[in-house]
Parts: sequence; C-alpha cells; structure tokens
Amino acid sequence: MVKPKTATDNDEKKVPTSTKVIVTNARALEKKYGRRVSEIRHAVAGLIQADSKKGLTTELIEIDNRKQMRKLKTSAVQDASSCRENKEAIDGVYRAMLPDYIMILGSRDVVPHNDPKNPIYGPNDPDQYAYGDLAYASDAPYSQNPESFISPTRVVGRLPDIPNSEDPSYLIGLLRNASHWSTKRMDDYLSYFAVSAYVWRHSTDLSLKKIFGSAGALNLSPPDSYKWKRAALSALSHFINCHGAPADCRYYGEKGKDYPIAHDAGHIDGKVREGTVVAAECCYGAELYDPGISEGQPGIPFIYLASKAYGFLGSSTISYGPAEGNGAADLICRFFMNRILGGASLGRAALLARQDFVDANPTLDPVDLKTIAQFVLLGDPSIHPVEPSRTGVGIAPPGKSINRKAVDMVADRASRRRHLARRGLMIGQSTRYARRAARVRPSPSLRKQLDDIVKKAKIAEPIVTTYRVGGAALPKDIRAAFAAAKPPIEVFHVVAGRTERKPAFIPDVAVLVARVEAGELKSYRLLHSR
Repeated sequence: MVKPKTATDNDEKKVPTSTKVIVTNARALEKKYGRRVSEIRHAVAGLIQADSKKGLTTELIEIDNRKQMRKLKTSAVQDASSCRENKEAIDGVYRAMLPDYIMILGSRDVVPHNDPKNPIYGPNDPDQYAYGDLAYASDAPYSQNPESFISPTRVVGRLPDIPNSEDPSYLIGLLRNASHWSTKRMDDYLSYFAVSAYVWRHSTDLSLKKIFGSAGALNLSPPDSYKWKRAALSALSHFINCHGAPADCRYYGEKGKDYPIAHDAGHIDGKVREGTVVAAECCYGAELYDPGISEGQPGIPFIYLASKAYGFLGSSTISYGPAEGNGAADLICRFFMNRILGGASLGRAALLARQDFVDANPTLDPVDLKTIAQFVLLGDPSIHPVEPSRTGVGIAPPGKSINRKAVDMVADRASRRRHLARRGLMIGQSTRYARRAARVRPSPSLRKQLDDIVKKAKIAEPIVTTYRVGGAALPKDIRAAFAAAKPPIEVFHVVAGRTERKPAFIPDVAVLVARVEAGELKSYRLLHSR
C-alpha cells in the first residue's frame, strides 16, 4: 500500500496540527483481500482527508514496508504473526513520529495483539495469554510479563476488520464511519442502555451510579429478554455486565441455574444509533474471532462498529469481577465511561482508564495484572464522542486566517499528552505488583482460614498459587528508606476453582485473592469469571 496524499486548503496548512498514525501490515491485507485492497487504500485516503479538516495530520505507516520503515530508522515486520516484531516496529514508529494517536488498522491476523502471559493461568483459567494492545500503549520494550506495561503513556485504538475475511467491505465501512463522526453534548450520553446478569445486579448498580448518577434504567437477565427494542438500544452509552464465552456471538445472564441469552449480535443491527460507546465486562467480550467457527456470525463488537458505534471497550479473554462492590473488570469499564463523559477522545479515555485502574490499586494482584492487559479499545482513538471542555490552554495569537478553536484544541491536546506521559511514568514508579513465588506456602493456620473461606464460597476443586509482592521502580532515596523500614513480607495466595456453573461452554472460574502480610491474612476478595 502507498501512503495516500492529503488535500488541505491554505488556511488548514497554517493551523498547528496534532498527529495520528495509522499502522498496518500491507502484505497481510493484500493476502486477505487481493486486488480489492485498493478499495481500502481509497477509504484510508478519505479518512486522512477528513482528519485534516479536524486539525489532524494523519499518516499511514506500513510496518512491513522496509523502505518506509528505514526512513523512520526502525526495523520492518517480516513475520506478520510475530508479537515481538510488531511491538518493536510500532515502538520505532512512535519514537520517530511521536504521534498523538496510534490507530492499528486490521484485526489480529493483520497486526496481532501482544501476548503477555496470564498471571493466573492454570487448570481453572485456561487462558495462557492475556492478549491485548496494552504493550503498544507503553514505552517499555517487548516482554511477556504484563507488569512491564503498567505505566502506559500512549493513546492507542484498533479499527478491526473481520478475521480471515476475503471481502474488505466491512473494514471500508468502518473507515468511512471514522471519517464522518461528530461530537455531541454530554447530556446526549447520560441516557444509557445497561444489562447485567441478575447475580451481579448489586455490582452493576454501583457502577451505573458512579458513572451516570442513577441505576434506574438497569435491565437484569433474567428476567429481561435479549430481544431489545430499538428505543432501548438507541441510548448512546451502553454498559454490559454479563457472561461471555469464546468465539460466541452472544452474552448471557445468570440466576440460579438459568443462563439465558442477555445480548445477541443478531438482534443489534439496525437498532444502534451512530455515536454509541460501549463498555462490556464480559469474558471474551471483545474477542476478535473468526466468524467461520461460530455460526458465521461476527461477534457483538463487530456488529456495534458496523452499526456506526464509535467505540467498544472489552476483554479478549476470561475477565473477572465481584458479585458485590466493584473490582477488576468493573473498574476499568467504569473508568472508561467516566472519561468519555468528561470529553476525552476514545483513545485518551482508554489510556486514562488504564492509568486510573493502576492508580486505584497501588499493589496489583494477579487478577489486576490480567485485567489491565486484556481490555482493548476497538475504534478510531481520535474520535471525541462528547464535546471536550476547554481548559484555557493557548498559544501565541494567530494570524487572521487561522482557526482560533483549532489552535486551542491542538494546544490543549499537546498539554494533555505531556501530562499523560508524566502520570503514566509516575504510576509505574510507585506501583507494586505480584509475581509467582513457588517456594512460598501458606502456614497450616493460614491454610485453614483459606479453606474455610473457600468452603463458604462453594469453590470446587480449588488450586492454590502463591505470589510475592515486589516491583515498583522507586527513586533511590525512597527505595533505601523503604528497605531500612524492613516492611513485612507481602504475598498473595490465589485460590482458583469452579462453581459448578452450567452450561459448560460458559467460563466457570471462582477466584479467592487473599493478601497476607508477615504470615497473617489482612484482606481478601472473591471474584467470578464474567
């Protein structure tokens, strides 16, 4: 693919611009679509031209194009499936161009998710990796350790195509949608559609009150049906806390032994309004799977985006949350929607949600590490669903031909990016995290306490894994003072098991996370696979 040319008038050329980089693998797209890849080029050119009218200078970078990457003084991707090569290539692009936005163009078979190891991988949580795009949002080099990326600083989103498709029409449609977005008032997003599994009603109720101020519009499954009316789905904010399953085009509710369909990709199309923003806590809720292995039906996020939804935040693998209160998936989805309502772009809202999540958990346990790694943003990261508030940041008075509003927006954005970078680095330097510690075992008395909690929670076939707390690249003087204080050894004992849930295709994992200091149980929480 060749970088499309932009067309701007004289006034636009005088406006200081922010930058967006679209990264993709041209050979991977050509392998999928053959000659029809030219249609994708044309749609990308249209997006670049539309961005220029919004004060964005957008460039398409083919990370497999050796000539183009050589100009950026970085290596091109040779193996399209290599997570390491793709991470290093996107890092090189970022260092050379320092864009305000990075938009990954294509699904996992074009530019793969990165592959951090799942900290709680085992017989009860079969996800070997917590796939996601978090690594692309971080300055840290390639790693399979999720804790390497707990200080994200970059604004990243992904505009996916259909995996293994030979028809580019879907991706072309998303590019056209991204070319014609418009900002709305915050009030337009305060009306919401929300559905929760009945067993998690208290947790979802709390999330909605924290986001929208009220949970009065919450739907529960059961008893509510998945055949939602257009009036319900026309709300611009969607919040979903249900069960999900791998390669499944549906989400599910739960009450007792009843697991009805709560949301179905086949009943969304034509009912969703342009501009919708979705946060879904469900297991595999944003998995980019091949529809060929699931009744030929693309997943729920694909249908939302095709229906002109602006953005979708969801998990690529098994996610977790409590039945009461908020934690893990609840928090990152809640933080994302809060930032959207505050006027952030989709990409900045996702970055801030990640930073907020780490900031809210000064010590990240294994479930927290998986959570931050697995949640991905699908959509053009530069889209602002809600009108941003003006911060008053400005630059020198422009000439008569320069758009004052565009200048202020660019100055505001530059200031925000500096703040986001500082904040991300500071969070990374102050946050501790858990890593597996094979030689640490709970004492007999502590084991009895854990067994009692497991029995009361009805966790079947429990397996205990222990993690020692460490990390946090603290400044030398603080690190020395911390060591001199000789703090007690802190560990997490994580007990993972089953809850006898049916049907069998829905992930069934119950997790007890126990925080222990100096051999004494200080706190614990019970989490369930969403």
